[in-house]
Amino acid sequence: MTGHWELALIGVRVLLLLVGLATTAISLRAYRRERTRYLRDATLGFGFVTLGVLVEGFLYQFTGLTLTQVHVAESVALVFGLGLLLRSFLD
Repeated sequence: MTGHWELALIGVRVLLLLVGLATTAISLRAYRRERTRYLRDATLGFGFVTLGVLVEGFLYQFTGLTLTQVHVAESVALVFGLGLLLRSFLD
């Protein structure tokens, strides 16, 4: 990757992390107000999706893992988070 593309990737990942944290925080605030199971599950789901983004960036930049291994780790967090979101929608 060239230097400009690496900076673009970091910038997009930071933006994605900020939007994910904001979404999780708003969902948490709604859960604290209403105390319902579906809002709790939605908050956890948004949190795990955001964690997946954070984990991927961290693992790729600071460990010796291959890109495939990093994507597997991210995908596990995303599957778990989206599963919790799906559960929140079905309740």
